[in-house]
Amino acid sequence: MNTRFFGLVAGTTIAVTGAAGAQEAFEMTSAFGKNLPILGTAGVDFVNKINSISEGVEFEHFDPGELVPTLEALDAVSNGSVDAAFTTAGYWQGKMPAAGLFAAVPFGPEPGEMLAWMIYDDGLTLYQEMYDNNGYDVHVIPCGMYAPETSGWFKEEITSLDDLQGLNMRFFGLGAEVMQKMGVSTSLLAGGDIFPALERGAIDATEFSMPLVDARLGFYQIAKFNYFPGWHQPATIFELLVNKDRWEDLDELSQNQINVACTANLATNFAEGEAKNFPAMVENVEKHGVTIKQWSPEELDAFEAAWLEVAGELAAEDEHFAKTWADLQEFREGYKTWFNNIYLPRPR
Repeated sequence: MNTRFFGLVAGTTIAVTGAAGAQEAFEMTSAFGKNLPILGTAGVDFVNKINSISEGVEFEHFDPGELVPTLEALDAVSNGSVDAAFTTAGYWQGKMPAAGLFAAVPFGPEPGEMLAWMIYDDGLTLYQEMYDNNGYDVHVIPCGMYAPETSGWFKEEITSLDDLQGLNMRFFGLGAEVMQKMGVSTSLLAGGDIFPALERGAIDATEFSMPLVDARLGFYQIAKFNYFPGWHQPATIFELLVNKDRWEDLDELSQNQINVACTANLATNFAEGEAKNFPAMVENVEKHGVTIKQWSPEELDAFEAAWLEVAGELAAEDEHFAKTWADLQEFREGYKTWFNNIYLPRPR
């Protein structure tokens, strides 16, 4: 188990004696605007949590673009121009092939299994190792978690997978690699750039987040067909990146308090998503004229086959992807003994 992060959860005793010295101020850029429910509020909630329990460190939240653009946050934290970032490793897929495995794995673990691998197996160790091996001066902490997202908003109904050929679509992380196998031209856009791209016809479709979040961004105004299930993101981990020098300068109590705040944020972020999305789905249909569509079993099989092809190619190209993918597969094989016996059977 990763006691570096989760010692409090496992029962490690921490002596609370008060923070030493003056309070440290941390500027934190977020990849998601605070106006976005669930997705954007996760970073705000973390800041509220840590600032309510810590005497040694105080975080200040900044929306995307106020300090740095979303896709520049990793470099900014690493070089020290920003103290911290609330973001997701999937945004670094183009920099490090393994990054997507620590954000969302197509046809991969659901939230419980993802946390089990991350916390009590090798996930978090491999996660930090990825940044270290690629020369990034950051300390990473899992700090938020999603259940599945929707798998896309389309302007036109997809009547067969042939309809995907030639589409331009905003897509995230490893799922984008799968869609490219299906003939889709993908681009990674930050949340605030998606609606204008749909509006001017630069993209024909998009995925981004959960129904409530996507509704706030207005995708239903242009793309009326919302597809499920979220095969590309059965679970999504959000990360707190802290400049490593700033992290190591903190006293142990402040470090533990940040870890505790992130642990709590994993729970509240997940619960908020589970609580608030079904009313949004109903409103999307009844008020906004959205049609909810389900991929067929045959279509899901095709997506999964494309994913396994992508995973094999990335493992052949990148040593850390291969190492992490093998470790995750080994854990999942063992986890089946528990999952297949303890949970009620599900269709699919």
